[in-house]
Amino acid sequence: MKYFYLITLIPVLLLNVNCSDLEKSQEVDSTALANPFFIQDNQPIDFASITANHVSEAVVMTEKMTNEALIKIITIKEKDRNFENTIRAYDALWANYSAIASPIYLMAYTHPDSAIRSQAQEANTALSQYGNEISLNEDLYQAIKSYSGQAEVDQLKDHQRKFLNESIIEFERNGFALAKSKRDQLKIIKDELAVLSDQFSENIAAEDDFLEVEAADMEGLPADYKEAHQLVEGTYQIDLSYPSYGPFMKYSKSESARKALFIKYQNRAAPENLEVLQRLLEKRREMANLLGFASYSAYLLEDRMAQNPETVWEFEENLKEDLRAKTQLDVAELQAAKELNGGGLDKVKPWEQSYYFNLLLKEKYELDAEEVKQYFALDDVIKGLFDLTKTLFDLEYKEISQPSVWQEDVRMFEVYQDEKLKGVFYLDLHPRANKYNHAACFGIINGRLTPKGYQIPMASLVCNFPEATSEKPALMPHGEVETFFHEFGHVLHQMLTTTELYAQSGTNVARDFVEAPSQIFENWAWNYDVLKSFSKHYETGEVLPKPLFDKMLAAKKVGSGMSAMGQVFYGTYDLTLHDQFDPKSGKTTTDVLRSVQNEVLTYPYVEGTHFQAAFGHLDGYGSSYYGYLWSLVYAQDMFSVFNEYGILDKTTGLRYRDIILARGSSEKAIDLVKEFLGRAPNNEAFLKELGLE
Repeated sequence: MKYFYLITLIPVLLLNVNCSDLEKSQEVDSTALANPFFIQDNQPIDFASITANHVSEAVVMTEKMTNEALIKIITIKEKDRNFENTIRAYDALWANYSAIASPIYLMAYTHPDSAIRSQAQEANTALSQYGNEISLNEDLYQAIKSYSGQAEVDQLKDHQRKFLNESIIEFERNGFALAKSKRDQLKIIKDELAVLSDQFSENIAAEDDFLEVEAADMEGLPADYKEAHQLVEGTYQIDLSYPSYGPFMKYSKSESARKALFIKYQNRAAPENLEVLQRLLEKRREMANLLGFASYSAYLLEDRMAQNPETVWEFEENLKEDLRAKTQLDVAELQAAKELNGGGLDKVKPWEQSYYFNLLLKEKYELDAEEVKQYFALDDVIKGLFDLTKTLFDLEYKEISQPSVWQEDVRMFEVYQDEKLKGVFYLDLHPRANKYNHAACFGIINGRLTPKGYQIPMASLVCNFPEATSEKPALMPHGEVETFFHEFGHVLHQMLTTTELYAQSGTNVARDFVEAPSQIFENWAWNYDVLKSFSKHYETGEVLPKPLFDKMLAAKKVGSGMSAMGQVFYGTYDLTLHDQFDPKSGKTTTDVLRSVQNEVLTYPYVEGTHFQAAFGHLDGYGSSYYGYLWSLVYAQDMFSVFNEYGILDKTTGLRYRDIILARGSSEKAIDLVKEFLGRAPNNEAFLKELGLE
């Protein structure tokens, strides 16, 4: 799912430990050197050697080291405070913490060993709770507040002063305007939230339900799909990962099987997560009220581009109106396809949408998604993506042979710019049991300036793309090519950072802007000059024919209104839960779902379904889902510059790299966008892309 991303979902405040820092702590040095999570400067983690004991050991050592760093900052005399020993040390404290917490988080959702996953999940909770302690440490707050009064502050660079001011604001948002007793209460709430958050994510990851179907239910599905899902002759097992679910809903001629699979899919992690979500919302509201905010949305949005719920409500309502006419046209077109294909006169059901959209594309637009897929072998797509970023951003890639990884098919790459190592990333691309089941960029280590030079960033792109079969390479539907481009936009944002401070590095930007660098990159997946450079039929070697691409492009806006309205629905539901819903009112999240869905979407709520139980964005993106469409406005506006000067124009590419990708949050997002555009942003390109102008 291209609309989900992870830098980490552990609090963004979390930290990055290497052995240069360990040298300052003699007691843990020898142990740390034997623990794969603690690495030499710019060396990769030895993932293959990680054990469950290493995970638990890393938590203990990290807390010890962080405590030592904390004491050093706190005990400096006021007259001796300066940027280096107080503010940079504070940033390094969190950077060092994150370099342990982030790979542990990755292991919790990707490692094939259940013991390591379980230990990593426990570690996530422990580290989150410990992070809460730091964010509520009054002595640390006073130390930073004390430095803010020093004369030296006037001489700071703009990004340094920005970090100082934002650090103080964040402390105050964490309760330092409250009495000590209320801060203690706040810590208890935040610890409870950390546990609930982990439970919510773990329940989603643990989902292992499936639908068993007969051969007749597989009619319409391609041969490679049947081969991959066959249990025994005549019997097939369809799991709930998207590579299994999506094609079945699109191709299976069996409405009854599609309905059954839809019901299962919409009930992933239910009923367990229904109770967890209710408590999560209750505790978030309780925290916000304690801090003086009317709702969790009011609290969370204060430091986002949107700034308040009212702005987001207006944004969602305006979009809903803008989309209404196109959505109605989409519904009418889909209904006609159903009637034409003997589906009856009743309204299209949600389990019928993908099926009839596919028939519509075939019949009206003469587009066969299965035909398109033959031109996109995974390895070719990877090479094409690398070639594109070489052209735009002057990058080179080197694959590391026999890397130390957590799963044997994970690949490792180094990124170079001007022959200088810029970063390291991993590709974990195929589904497996108990693996994170969407597509996301997991941060591992963020770039920053250290006393020994620049710490190169590290990240992992985690996806669930189809695997090769005995007869075919791994072939990607074009939608998954688009998803790959999207997620690689996050990788580039991580890799190409040049910021001095960890807190401002890479994807550490406002949550309602973080998707812009990924969404803009989807546009290149829709350009023929780009696609023809790497697309080729896996059997014949034929380049994607231009007439076939023209059909793809013509069909692109089919259902665009319904799709965008779906995003409005997700954003509205998320905002309603966090701004207007009182978990203690007696109503449930399902009651809210029924109400919002019946108001926004073209088809009513299906009784007995609970999609919110597996709506992972309610954890990491709570009250922030609107950010996908919000950032898409900026993404499409920035892409208009490429359209003007040439989508392969290196000058424009390097400007985008050096302004948007490199600077992170060292400057306000809106100021970076304005600098790149050379003007104030607008929504014209966004509306045009949706076919509304």
